Amino acid sequence: MKELTRGFYQLKKERDRLNNQIDQSENPTVTGSLESVLESINEQIDRLEEAIDQHVRSSKTLARNRDLLETIPGIGQTTAALVLAELGDHERFESARQAAAYAGLTPAHHESGSSVHRKPHLSKVGSSRLRRALYFPAMAALRCNAAVEAFGDRLAQRGKEDMVIIGAAMRKLLHICYGVLKNQTPFDASLHRGT
Repeated sequence: MKELTRGFYQLKKERDRLNNQIDQSENPTVTGSLESVLESINEQIDRLEEAIDQHVRSSKTLARNRDLLETIPGIGQTTAALVLAELGDHERFESARQAAAYAGLTPAHHESGSSVHRKPHLSKVGSSRLRRALYFPAMAALRCNAAVEAFGDRLAQRGKEDMVIIGAAMRKLLHICYGVLKNQTPFDASLHRGT
């Protein structure tokens, strides 16, 4: 599963790179060649997406967990598969905090005596793939997931910067994913009121 999802995201990254190159190219011959390669990559992406779906459906547990994750507003089929692949067995974590630390979504503080007191930022120690997979879903969740939206609004009222809010939303989304998987129940927004 991990190999399939990593290959999928690597191809998507290559597709984005090629699209940028095509946009910048003024030579029709080069553009045509790049578009031909892009078409092949799109076919491979579709194949890997189907392979990931088949792999998930072949396991009752994976299929159930993906369905549970998809009940969370902001989490789609592809993100659910990647969370399952990169997080692994959720039972190896004792808490949502441990899962967030594994993903590198915990605040890191910089202090050095009395001279250095910089703003906290994400630790970025952990799974960069999991952080990357949660970035756009967190932005979507800030708009369509009542629990994450309320949390983001509270941070904005306290004057937090946009990137701080997105990082916190990523962490909140991973906490929700962990809770849904641990309890084996669909997302319930009423459990997250006022967060």
